[in-house]
Amino acid sequence: MTIPSAEGFLQASSCLPCTAEEERELVAALAKEAEENVKDGDLRYLVSQSWWLEWQQYVGLVRHEENDTEQLPQAMNRPGEIDNSKLVSAETIVGSEEPELQRTLREGQDYTLVPQEVWRRLYEWYKGGPEISRKVILDSHGAHKSYIVDVYPLCLKLIDGRDNSERNIRISRKAKIHELYSMVCSLMSVEQSEIVIWDYYQKSKSKKLSNLNETLDEASITMDQEILLEMKLDGCSTGSSTRSTNNELALIPLGPSTSSFSIAGGPTYSNGFSSGIGSSFSQDNSFSPLLRDSTDGYNSFSNGTKDDTHGLSGLHNLGNTCFMNSAIQSLVHTPPLVEYFLEDYSREINTENPLGLQGELAIAFGELLRKLWSSGRTSVAPRAFKSKLSRFAPQFSGYNQHDSQELLAFLLDGLHEDLNRVKKKPYIEAKDADGRPDDEFAEECWNYHKARNDSIIVDKFQGQYKSTLVCPVCNKISVTFDPFMYLSLPLPSKVTRMITVTVFSGVGDALPMPFTVTVQKNGNCRDLIKALTDVCCLKSSETLLLAEVYDRRIYRYLTNPVEGLYTIKDEDILVAYRLPVGHEKLLRLEILHRRADRFAADPQFNINRKLIGCPLITCIPNDSTGKSDIYAAVSAVLVPFLRAKAHGPDVSAVKLNGNGPSLDGIVLTDNGTTSEGRLSTSSGDDNAVDDELLPFQLSLTDEKGIVRNPINTDSNHVLGLVMRVSMDWSDREREMYNMDYMDELPEVFKPGFFSKKTRQEAVNLFSCLDAFLKEEPLGPDDMWYCPGCKEHRQASKKLDLWRLPEILVVHLKRFSYSRYMKNKLDTFVNFPIHDLSMSKYVKQTPKGAQQPMYELYAVINHYGGLGGGHYSAYAKLVEEDNWYHFDDSHVSSVNEDEIRTSAAYVLFYRRVGGSSTVADGVPIDIEMVDSLETAPQSKQMSI
Repeated sequence: MTIPSAEGFLQASSCLPCTAEEERELVAALAKEAEENVKDGDLRYLVSQSWWLEWQQYVGLVRHEENDTEQLPQAMNRPGEIDNSKLVSAETIVGSEEPELQRTLREGQDYTLVPQEVWRRLYEWYKGGPEISRKVILDSHGAHKSYIVDVYPLCLKLIDGRDNSERNIRISRKAKIHELYSMVCSLMSVEQSEIVIWDYYQKSKSKKLSNLNETLDEASITMDQEILLEMKLDGCSTGSSTRSTNNELALIPLGPSTSSFSIAGGPTYSNGFSSGIGSSFSQDNSFSPLLRDSTDGYNSFSNGTKDDTHGLSGLHNLGNTCFMNSAIQSLVHTPPLVEYFLEDYSREINTENPLGLQGELAIAFGELLRKLWSSGRTSVAPRAFKSKLSRFAPQFSGYNQHDSQELLAFLLDGLHEDLNRVKKKPYIEAKDADGRPDDEFAEECWNYHKARNDSIIVDKFQGQYKSTLVCPVCNKISVTFDPFMYLSLPLPSKVTRMITVTVFSGVGDALPMPFTVTVQKNGNCRDLIKALTDVCCLKSSETLLLAEVYDRRIYRYLTNPVEGLYTIKDEDILVAYRLPVGHEKLLRLEILHRRADRFAADPQFNINRKLIGCPLITCIPNDSTGKSDIYAAVSAVLVPFLRAKAHGPDVSAVKLNGNGPSLDGIVLTDNGTTSEGRLSTSSGDDNAVDDELLPFQLSLTDEKGIVRNPINTDSNHVLGLVMRVSMDWSDREREMYNMDYMDELPEVFKPGFFSKKTRQEAVNLFSCLDAFLKEEPLGPDDMWYCPGCKEHRQASKKLDLWRLPEILVVHLKRFSYSRYMKNKLDTFVNFPIHDLSMSKYVKQTPKGAQQPMYELYAVINHYGGLGGGHYSAYAKLVEEDNWYHFDDSHVSSVNEDEIRTSAAYVLFYRRVGGSSTVADGVPIDIEMVDSLETAPQSKQMSI
């Protein structure tokens, strides 16, 4: 649809739109203009998602289902007033004209962001409120610039040191410190030269906010935090008060629309990936002051007692940060990383790499690791680390829930770039194998990779796999060797589902019959057709055409054999038509059914007449499209539905040219039998069909059965491969044919009281590896350009593990996302804890090296589903040989036999007998750790 400009709309009319279509197009034009001209300081308004959906339905934008490609017809009623009451809380900020937002709102679920002009128009048309606006701000990280909407500005508690009075202020987290000073001076009627503002986290002076060009986010100022106003002259002290719960939410990225028609003022996601895994399940949002101090919660105390145990520190949940905590705990219990960051790693900080954070992320992670290993059992709040991580990967800013494995991937990549020993990456042109042995080519590729990427992360975490592509046409083989940081293994689910399909005959030799088959839940249409072929005893000369019926018409044909069965829902109605092999070369005749009565002569009635029954499918030769051919084909396919009393001379009294249409030697006769030969023809008046002798009335129609055009005697022009005709059913047809067999078809699956519930069966890690490494064709959307054919081909792909890393990270793909659905698999995966032998899977083992044997040392768990969940981690202390459960700030011992659960999401293995002394099981130097307790903890490491 072409969207007119907003200026054109506004010039055309300043009054309310008369139709829903005008509203839709005007809003679209305004939104498009706002997105193309977005700038710092623009306003975006929050609109209740429930009201927004009502408006979208009214203007014809909401669809029935996710997989419905057609728009709904316009709703009859306009929505009522805009109701944003559920978005705001009763509490308000003193001095603020805007209400306070609820703290658990999410874009796309609770609210939608619209530009200012869109809000103005919606308010003119519908009224309501309250009005909630937020500013668009420019977010710049080096060369990366983007616009974000500060949906949840910081709410800070300002404490006046002169009289211990408190007041709340609201300011953007991207505001500079000098803007905070200006706001405070204006509110408190003081001069900036007379005051000092302190980071007063947990009622303790953390640091003086003196860097005026630093943002509040960079200064690690968080939601609901206290800041202290202190006069330079009198130096009054502050009182004490309780701290509010830290539950900050997100900055919403605002970027170009990913679709041609966007009226939400920005993308529908919040903070990038995994909004579907969001969760408000925070288990530790209330903290004890004893467990915190001024620098990220580090404290030399251990709950008041001396504890010589190291590596058992928890991480405070800052608000939906359990996904981050679980990944951090797994990494800080990785022996080679512990050894590396406890030593002096500053010499490897890369401050010149534009792909990193100039070493700041590595320094923040190193300091956090040292605190976790030197604070006994004291919990730590990773505020500074989260701030640095958010700068490297802005999608993790704010406090929405995210995917732990995704964060792990970004964190490892960020640490690598900050610690890359290569200061200036050389340009290396990719080369082909040119028939060289795999050993030689793989080593060359690895050396090229190391020439540009050389860090502790590459040394310990990166392996290499071989990728082989084979062209299905010219058999061209392409081999590449690529590095990997982790293995994402699919879960070969053994869950099955029952699918009922009604099978119709396309040649008129049998009545329709429903068949119920059992197939793999994660299977495809090829699996379903194979199961149906077996159960209905299909002949070698026949094939099945699978289709979905909706609203008494063919909704879609399922002709793609690799289309997943997840697109088929239990309430759908599936049919299959038995057709001759090679029917794709013939013209498909689709027969729809409509009710006929005394109003049949009324053209308006014909338009509004509803369809009945189920469509029938048959095939006719492409050159046999005359009236007699069409009637003969329809007569043939209707034969099984003839009532017993109707079998007589009247049925065959129709004057047709021959017995029926020929299908490549197969002639479909009017009695359902087949005979050899071609359709006989005659000339002259014999070609005419006497309408009075026709047993039923047919007309050409469209896919919805609305259009009704007469059928020509000689031939009928067809656009495409399908000819659709509608058959009128009067009392005469109902007496002749039994339509009950076409009506009330069974659904795909209708659970009953005694229906058997599907059960998740356990799989082992090796079957996941087999599924990952098996050869399979590329998808239609992932075609490979064959250098031999010079064409894009659906090649077959085979992966092989060539070189394994010292630390093997295994990601179990429990979450699946598609256009049609989102799903989480709770399949129990039986994974080895000791003696994981990879010799069967790795293709390259260095001479004299031991067989690749691995031992588990950490696990990231995910509990719950897509709508809400929680992450935790199991980790092993190597020096103790004991396992512990790290659940945010709570740390507890756990037996080894308890760590295998269906919640396991990411597995961490270390190679036994590796090059690192830590990896070999030598205890970590405790004296080195103990020395950290008395060492000063600075915010910046000298580099």
